[in-house]
Amino acid sequence: MDQLIGLILWPIKWAVELILVAFHSFWDFIGMDPNAGVTWVLSIVGLVLVVRAALIPIFVRQIKSQRRMLEVAPQLKKIQDKYKGKKDQLSREAMSRETMELYKKTGTNPLSSCLPLLLQMPIFFALFSVLNDAQHDKAGVGLLTQELANSFANSEFLGAPLNSTFIGEWNLMVAGQPFSINTMLIALAMIVLMTASQFITQLQIVSKNMSPETKASPMFRQQRILLYLLPLVFAFSGVAFPLGVMFYWLVSNFWTMGQQFVVIRNMPTPGSEAAKAREARLAKKGKLVVEDKDEGTTIVVEEKKTQRQQPMSKSRAKKQGK
Repeated sequence: MDQLIGLILWPIKWAVELILVAFHSFWDFIGMDPNAGVTWVLSIVGLVLVVRAALIPIFVRQIKSQRRMLEVAPQLKKIQDKYKGKKDQLSREAMSRETMELYKKTGTNPLSSCLPLLLQMPIFFALFSVLNDAQHDKAGVGLLTQELANSFANSEFLGAPLNSTFIGEWNLMVAGQPFSINTMLIALAMIVLMTASQFITQLQIVSKNMSPETKASPMFRQQRILLYLLPLVFAFSGVAFPLGVMFYWLVSNFWTMGQQFVVIRNMPTPGSEAAKAREARLAKKGKLVVEDKDEGTTIVVEEKKTQRQQPMSKSRAKKQGK
């Protein structure tokens, strides 16, 4: 099983190392210390920017798919109500069949909202694998040579090695061995920031970007659960991740939070509080908002401003009439 996972991750690890080493070479070229932790952290930031920028087209498709899911939510609820309380095999099959037909008819896919996360997870695991190998003095599969791996593993950011973990330092402290309180504080601060950024991102969606119909549907309850569940996942899993991986995760969270803010402000869900706020802003600028239901997008149309006819004397009007 491990060999199969390694085989799947190999090309992704190679690409991750290519981007990571390319940014590291750039910072080295402009005069930064190649063995400094800040150089490797900036390389990780560059890796995040490249990966998330590449996922923008998929994110846009995700937004459109979510819009369509919101539109079919009332129809989906009717199907669920139709078979409510029926637990026999025929009813379950009929409910599943009607649900799939609805998805096919409307061109929706309930799994599309998870696609960006699913695509990013192999990259995350590949990065984790690269750092884990570097921690054990192992070269990468591509451009991350033994020398670069050692440089990465032994580099420090504000006195904390990038390959160290909060739980590792905690175990050393409990065992009475030398440990780094600085590493624990940095890791703890990053975990708090990761948790807060994830919570704010979900809160933006739940509080501003949901229509009244959605808030009355089971989908809203799921979003409410994710609002508190996902930050807890970051809080509990973050203690076991190396600082280098957490830097990737943290910067990626900030990207997601900013991206979500831009989307909610400029492409809000129709009927939501964000949509009403956007319409009010556009109305002040003399613009109209037209919903394109086929594409799940909004079109801004400039209102035609009619020029007020200036009054003219009878003699002037008589001349123009000639």
